[in-house]
Amino acid sequence: MAYFPFFVEMNGQRGLVAGGGTVALRKVEKLLPYGAQLTIAAPEISPALQALAAENDLAVWQKKAAPEMVNGFDFVIAATDDPETNHALAARCRGQKIPVNVVDDKDYCSFLFPSLVQSGPLSVGISTGGASPTAAVWLRKQIEALLPDALPEILRWMEQLRPLMFQTLSDEPSRAKAYAALLDAALQKGGPLNDAETEKILHP
Repeated sequence: MAYFPFFVEMNGQRGLVAGGGTVALRKVEKLLPYGAQLTIAAPEISPALQALAAENDLAVWQKKAAPEMVNGFDFVIAATDDPETNHALAARCRGQKIPVNVVDDKDYCSFLFPSLVQSGPLSVGISTGGASPTAAVWLRKQIEALLPDALPEILRWMEQLRPLMFQTLSDEPSRAKAYAALLDAALQKGGPLNDAETEKILHP
């Protein structure tokens, strides 16, 4: 069965990352741009992960992860090189209804990490439900190649337009039509419209 792609507010959420190697590093790198407050737990932590933790002021517990450590966290990533430890963490999380991801062990996960495309405010998550991570990576690269360089700037501009749109256009169909026209014009221009160009579309 396919996994439903929830998009979750991560800013300020407390996450425990159990593991100190390359896999844990990749998970931390994915989560940091979304504002999660991460704690890393592992007896040995790679220099790259140590540097990233120091740079981002992350909490580090330099000891072996244990099930009782999950208390008080909003989610847990079990990325140690010991399946027994990962499974024990997962069992504790499930008992406390804490979302848990056990790396490369789908049967113990309550959520999966997608293959992620991020461009400013845009996030695209791709999952094959564990069937083929290679296919998910291939699709991610196809999507990345399609995205215009100016897309993050255009999306932020369109977000700033929302109050004006609600003041100017009272009904949803009119706003939807105007948003589509503004986006099309901005993509053709290669960046946000100026005030005169915006006004021309809103009041043709």
